[in-house]
Amino acid sequence: MKPWAWWFWIGWMLTASLGLSAADLSVQGSDTMVLLAQRWATAYMGSHPGLRIEVSGGGSGTGVAALVNRTADLATCSRKIRAREVESYVRAFGVRPREYPVALDAVLVHVHPSNPVSALDFDQLSGLFSGRIRNWKQVGGKDQPVVLYGRESSSGTCEFFRETVLRGGDYSSSLQPLQGSAQVVASVAADPGGLGFSGGLPGAGTRRLRLAQRPGQTPEEASEATVRSGRYPLWRRLYVYVHVPVDRGAVQDWVTWMRGKEGQSMLGELGFYRLEP
Repeated sequence: MKPWAWWFWIGWMLTASLGLSAADLSVQGSDTMVLLAQRWATAYMGSHPGLRIEVSGGGSGTGVAALVNRTADLATCSRKIRAREVESYVRAFGVRPREYPVALDAVLVHVHPSNPVSALDFDQLSGLFSGRIRNWKQVGGKDQPVVLYGRESSSGTCEFFRETVLRGGDYSSSLQPLQGSAQVVASVAADPGGLGFSGGLPGAGTRRLRLAQRPGQTPEEASEATVRSGRYPLWRRLYVYVHVPVDRGAVQDWVTWMRGKEGQSMLGELGFYRLEP
C-alpha cells in the first residue's frame, strides 16, 4: 500500500471505531438498482433511528469511480467490477474493494405491443443493435424501420448487453442512449418501431421478447424459474461493492440485511429475483 493511502485507511478506521455518523454512509452507482437501493435504505433506516443513508445513481461505472475517489462508501453495480477498476482501487488503497452479490436480474428486451415479433436469438439481436439489421421485416416483422433505445455508456446494463449480445462489438450510431430503464421502457411504449433493453423493470406499455442464445434453440421468457436455471440467456447478478475501511459496523450490518430474508423479500416488487430460492 502506498504511504499516503495509509492515511485514508487510518482515518476511515478511526471514523468507523467512533461509530457511523448520519452523513457518512453514501451509496452511488447503478441506475437499474437505484430504486432498489433507495427502498432498502428507507426500510433499514426505519428500524435504525438516527442513521441516514444517501442513495444516488449515475451508472455502475460512476459508482465504482466514487469508491476510488472516496465520494461513496458503497457502489451498486449491475455488472462485475472491471479489472481496470480493481487496479485503480488497489493503487489507491492497496486492497480490492469488497464484493457482495445482492440479487439476480433478467435484462429484458422490449418492443411496442403492435410489433408482431415475439422472439429473437442473439444473432438477430446483435444485428439489430449493431445496425446491420435496420428493418423489422428482416426478422419477421413489419416493413418498418427499427428505432433503437438503450442505456448510456456509464451503465452496467449497457456494458453487460454489449459483452453478452454484441460480443464486445459496437452499438449502432443510431442508438438513443437514455439514463434509466424507465426511460427506455417509456420510449419503446410510445414508438411502434422501437426496440430497447432494460434491467429489472418489467415494462408497462411494452411487450417483452422471448430470447434464445443461438438460432434453433427454444426462446425463453424471463421468469424466476428461467433466470435461476439459466435457461433465459440474459440473466446476471447484481452487486454491491464496499470501501474496505468502512466494511464493518453499520455498513456490514446493512449489507448483511440486504442479503438476508428481509432485504431479499423486497426484490420481487421491483422485478428482481432472490439470490437463493
